Amino acid sequence: MATSTLSQEQKYELITRRLQEVLGGDIIKQVLQERDAKGYWGGYSVVGVPWTDVDESTDLNQVPLQPESVSGGIIKVLRWYNDLPARTAHIGYFVPLTKIADFLHAGVEMSILLADLHAFLDNLKAPLELVKLRVEYYRYLLVSVFTSLGVPTTQLKFVVGTSYQLSEAYNLDNYRLCASITEHDAKKAGAEVVKQVSNPLLSGLLYPGLQALDEQYLGVDFQFGGVDQRKIFTLAEQYLPKLGYKKRAHLMNAMVPGLAGGKMSSSDPNSKIDFLDSPALVRKKIKAAFCEEGNIEDNGLLAFAKAVLIPIVNLRKEQIELGQEAKLPVYVAADAPAGSVFTIPRDEKWGGSSHYATYEELENDFKEKKIHPGDLKKAVGDAIISLLEPIQKDFESNKEWQEVTAKAYPSEAPKAEQPKKKTKVYHPPPPGKGKNAKAASGESTLVVEGNTVTTPAGPVEGSVGQEAIDAISKGVEDAKVNE
Repeated sequence: MATSTLSQEQKYELITRRLQEVLGGDIIKQVLQERDAKGYWGGYSVVGVPWTDVDESTDLNQVPLQPESVSGGIIKVLRWYNDLPARTAHIGYFVPLTKIADFLHAGVEMSILLADLHAFLDNLKAPLELVKLRVEYYRYLLVSVFTSLGVPTTQLKFVVGTSYQLSEAYNLDNYRLCASITEHDAKKAGAEVVKQVSNPLLSGLLYPGLQALDEQYLGVDFQFGGVDQRKIFTLAEQYLPKLGYKKRAHLMNAMVPGLAGGKMSSSDPNSKIDFLDSPALVRKKIKAAFCEEGNIEDNGLLAFAKAVLIPIVNLRKEQIELGQEAKLPVYVAADAPAGSVFTIPRDEKWGGSSHYATYEELENDFKEKKIHPGDLKKAVGDAIISLLEPIQKDFESNKEWQEVTAKAYPSEAPKAEQPKKKTKVYHPPPPGKGKNAKAASGESTLVVEGNTVTTPAGPVEGSVGQEAIDAISKGVEDAKVNE
């Protein structure tokens, strides 16, 4: 069914399905009675680091970049900084992008805000030139992902923040908003996305208000993000009407755990997969992923299947129904029964492959330990590799994208390995050998005569008690070691 023939109810169902929460659904329904809706998603996470891994004393330049659990494409807490190692986008972006595909299918005019000014404010003075390069990198990437999913981008607009956020009108509204919002409300709104410290930067207090103003200046009916953005969304609903602007709807994705299960660790490189990771590296990271048998609570692999893989299958099915050139992903076996959305391939000696028509069936089998963690890892790993293949081919054939990536995320020069210093190990000579050995064969190296103890180092006057002899012997051995 073409978009133009979808009813208002069908469009609303597409727009709101698979979301954790919808604020202002009636606003969208009212808009759909008159025209197609307009929405925006903020691509704020040009670079970031989880706030749970830093405090006021942390040197952010020494913190490796890893994403937190991703929802709506926004890293759970944004903290921008300069001198980054080569870090590019990760596959968590598939979560919001598959949802944006629903918006586009429903006829939504979707804007993706590449928020360079937001990044500049929050990245501890990273130069705008670097931020702009990263904006270009994301533009190339997002177009490539949508193309790989077979999603038309005619209804998709990319908007760079500084194209309007430096205007006189926007800045005047920002001042008006600052005169309305209390410090308490600003800190509360940013609690989930701005590091809360005893002496915060002023930019962290401005951030929620700026994000609220973006709704007005992008001319949208709703903003899309993750549930971690909820407090900023409610601030926008409260304060934009005080400036004389209408209240917008807000759509929120659920949080999706990372490969490590629960909160991702910024010290663990296996906790995320980049879009440009090789198949071998993907398999290595999947192998290291947390996947306890029967545990469905913090299982990043199951979460990815639910939030990305299965929705892509349903998207392809809808494209086929519309007569578009599309085929089911390879992670649905060719011999799978009609209606299958995921396949766990297994050798016949292990019971053969299992096919699933819903995510709930897949989750239940894993919970009941009918699926071995190794089989789930292989199935999800192969699925991710198949999703990344067309994007990586696009990157390899696009020199401009490669050049922008190299400039936006310059790799750290590999440090030359310092030659290891050889440790000198003392090997004592056999009895009667060495430069201090007696010439006469079989002659004792320790002779006691009265009050004199004769050693290879010469005569020593003193007591002939056993303790003295032991101490002298030890001193001789120490002398040999130090020679």
